[in-house]
Amino acid sequence: MATIGLIRHGITDWNELGKAQGVSDISLNDLGRIQAKKLGQRLSQDEEWDMLITSNLLRAVETARIIGNIIDRPISSIDDRIREINCGMIEGTTEEERINKWGRNWRNLELGIENFENVAIRGLDFLEDIVRLYKNKRVLAVSHGALIGLTLQRLLPEEFQTTYIENTSLTIVRKIKDHWQCQLYNCTIHLK
Repeated sequence: MATIGLIRHGITDWNELGKAQGVSDISLNDLGRIQAKKLGQRLSQDEEWDMLITSNLLRAVETARIIGNIIDRPISSIDDRIREINCGMIEGTTEEERINKWGRNWRNLELGIENFENVAIRGLDFLEDIVRLYKNKRVLAVSHGALIGLTLQRLLPEEFQTTYIENTSLTIVRKIKDHWQCQLYNCTIHLK
């Protein structure tokens, strides 16, 4: 059994502006760095974590480095499978800008956005590999809101019909025998 802590990266300027980030390589802002430090301090007081894996996007790597420095764990690997959904033509736009450009039904248009099912499959493939490769380990994975949410919806569809993942939230999943469980969901108690 592996325990996997899924972490959404700290906040960015684009998050605060309501812009779709997708695979655009945006760095954390000052608040995002503070959030990552607070989560690192929380994790340093929990049970020990064995490994730290991150998406290849800067905001996730920065978050992982800050946490890793506090919990004394280097980044073990960078995994493209847990990068954010590719938002195609909507990257860098706000909801208002999308409505102005493509109309209220922009979600029904072909704008190059990565298929949700493919995102969920990437996330699930990552989780299954962690369980297979790192039995009885506690693994932190710094990723992104849509990737974590869509993966949870695929992993436990009865429990997660919809999801919303906060910046630097911690979600803990584990696979016991052949069944996945969500032990903690979208927890941001460290930000209070």
